[in-house]
Amino acid sequence: MPNRLSTETSPYLQQHADNPVDWHPWGEEALALSRENDKPILLSIGYSACHWCHVMAHESFEDADVAAEMNRLFVNIKVDREERPDLDQIYQTAHGMLTQRSGGWPLTMFLAPDGTPFFAGTYFPKTARYGMPGFKDLLARIAQAYRGQRDQIAKQNESLMDALKRTAPPPAQAPTLERAPIDDAVHELARAFDDVHGGIGNAPKFPHPFELAFCLRRHVLEGGDTPGDIAKLTLTHMAEGGIFDQLGGGFCRYSTDRTWGIPHFEKMLYDNGPLLALYADAWLATGEPLYARAAHETAAWVMREMQSPDGGYYSSLDADSEGEEGKFYVWTREEAEGLLSPDEYAVAAPHYGLTETPNFEERYWNLRVAQPLAPVASTLSIPIEVARANLESARRKLFAARERRVRPGRDEKVLTSWNALMARGMARAGRSFGRPEWIESARRAIEFVRATLWRDGRLLATYKDGRAHLNAYLDDHAFLLDALVEMMQTDFRVDDLRWAEALAALVLDRFEDTDEGGFYFTSDDHERLIHRPKTGHDGATPSGNGVAAFALQRLGHLTGETRWLTAAERTLKRFHSSVTRSPAGHASLLTALEEALTPPRLLVVRGAAAEVAAWRDALARTYRPDTMIVAIPDTAGDLPPTLSMKRPEGRAVGAWLCVAATCLPPVFALAAVKNLLDRGPAR
Repeated sequence: MPNRLSTETSPYLQQHADNPVDWHPWGEEALALSRENDKPILLSIGYSACHWCHVMAHESFEDADVAAEMNRLFVNIKVDREERPDLDQIYQTAHGMLTQRSGGWPLTMFLAPDGTPFFAGTYFPKTARYGMPGFKDLLARIAQAYRGQRDQIAKQNESLMDALKRTAPPPAQAPTLERAPIDDAVHELARAFDDVHGGIGNAPKFPHPFELAFCLRRHVLEGGDTPGDIAKLTLTHMAEGGIFDQLGGGFCRYSTDRTWGIPHFEKMLYDNGPLLALYADAWLATGEPLYARAAHETAAWVMREMQSPDGGYYSSLDADSEGEEGKFYVWTREEAEGLLSPDEYAVAAPHYGLTETPNFEERYWNLRVAQPLAPVASTLSIPIEVARANLESARRKLFAARERRVRPGRDEKVLTSWNALMARGMARAGRSFGRPEWIESARRAIEFVRATLWRDGRLLATYKDGRAHLNAYLDDHAFLLDALVEMMQTDFRVDDLRWAEALAALVLDRFEDTDEGGFYFTSDDHERLIHRPKTGHDGATPSGNGVAAFALQRLGHLTGETRWLTAAERTLKRFHSSVTRSPAGHASLLTALEEALTPPRLLVVRGAAAEVAAWRDALARTYRPDTMIVAIPDTAGDLPPTLSMKRPEGRAVGAWLCVAATCLPPVFALAAVKNLLDRGPAR
């Protein structure tokens, strides 16, 4: 008989609806049951694409004996960390405090009825192994401890709550913002940089798109080799590695090894959006064809597999299919050779590493670029054009065969924050490459969010099967505001400007700490939890405070509204000491800091629609991270004074370059505008 999860919108929760465990969703019913019966809570947090979540579910949650013990001793609550990042953030932090180890998923927490955790872990096997206790045995021990060690647990809980309070950034002390953390971050990232294979740190390796974007920006604006090397070497090895789907496009969540060869095969929307934007920027900055290919194939994957017919983007693809991790993606040598002609295989095998020993579970190959195409062509004594044609033909055949396999599961909920990250990436890449279908994809996603998740002037966090619900978090508002600012530089519409202003007002009215500065993760009318986080550190997604500060500043420069600029400055001051202590972990705040110290240039192009569009497209072919370009046809009305310039009669189009509310005289020739942007006004 299905449990209480069967009516939830989360596919992850629905995966557990037929467990013998008496699961509850997080909510007052479950919390009240714990209080009334003085039963501790077993809180399990995971997500649909999580491999070890599936493992623990199969081993323990589907086992009748384990489930009976869970039901007897605990009130059991299942949470999708993607729908409830507030709970995940709180309890991941608590896990670190209780265990002195990093967390992860599944997150397994044992809570007192008031929600305070007293024991923490991640994956537990059903029976003892890997140096971990068996889950069933652990349940009885924890329940016994809860009954017999109340005083000790109460003291521990009091200390934990004090520690959670101390995670807030210290009050702002610096009277002025300083540039030093920006330079320190580059040095810190350089120390952690793998200068052989690229990437920040050792295995497992994550893409870190916002840190890489910070480095690329530093390289282009200041010319230093170190940040450029960090960005370019990492982007190259990732695009050539097994973390990138060489046949279908898109990046997996992380690499299990130092060389980017073997990924954890789940694909997430939240990092592919920023990576798409980053590869587009890197292509503009370098002209490297590999970066263009990575961007094109990622965008194609998103539109083919991750965009719903209604326009919203789905959340993720599982790592597993048919119960095996990576089965959809890997190959045997015999299977690949049987699908290809001798000429195709002669090129594809050395290029993708099929001539080497198996690189996955000692019997399969996960495709990666083992040899560049030029040396393969030279070895075969064929022209590079012939090798390229044979490789493309081989890729088409392999992809077509792979499409006939059992596909990984897809989490089809639509998250506001992740849709915003992908819409920003599609808009930015579409503008850079001149791909209107990518821009239209971004537009459809934004309009889907507006139609289904924007209700009565408030934003909701998640949607599936006709149901939108849950208060939106800071990240939802900040990422969507940033995406709208990006869309205004791609396809300006007054409606986007009005919505951006409404979102900015919500961020200030509902999330800002008006006493100390900065923004809480949850709104002021959110469900009361044991802690209200306010963090600036980037994680798997960028800091909501960093993106909010950046987007508010840019909106302030677009509109001339000082309220947005002032709130961003308060945020940067509040986090300045945290950023100074750990600069490399705050790339999004550092990018906002840089634009607070050196305001971005604003180029306003006004005129007839066709000419305005042509200028916008021509100017988009250069990477200018310190410049906003908004192209607005004369027909657009109701604009703020910062955007309402009028072209003189007899001129089809004109452009005004402004910095911090000071504008140069208008320019009426495209070549002159390009020259002005390359030279830059006095700052």
